[in-house]
Amino acid sequence: MPKEIFQCRECGYCCQGETTVSLTPEDVARMADYLKISVAELKSRYLREKDKVIQMRVVDGHCIFYNGGCTVHPGKPWRCTQWPLHPSILSDPNNFETIKESCPGISKRMGYEEFCKRLAKLTPKKS
Repeated sequence: MPKEIFQCRECGYCCQGETTVSLTPEDVARMADYLKISVAELKSRYLREKDKVIQMRVVDGHCIFYNGGCTVHPGKPWRCTQWPLHPSILSDPNNFETIKESCPGISKRMGYEEFCKRLAKLTPKKS
């Protein structure tokens, strides 16, 4: 993602809450590899599973891997790498403005229409 649109500041805003993103098997393997531990150890120390959905645990209202910044940033889950490009940010100007206000990584010089236009140039077209 070009830095003029978004550059993660590792501020932790997107890491807050009582839930975290759902993890894919690839996320789990990547995180274990990054941490140099087994998948079993990763699951027992850092993850939780409910109704076959695997998520990172939450500690003090943040993802377990947040400690003044993401401690697994290079190996973080793919959904975390997509933030703040959640589909709702592109489908609703109000969501864009709300997320833009709370996320210091989104360019403050750019409005909704310009953001969508630039992002469309970076997004592969569906055939």
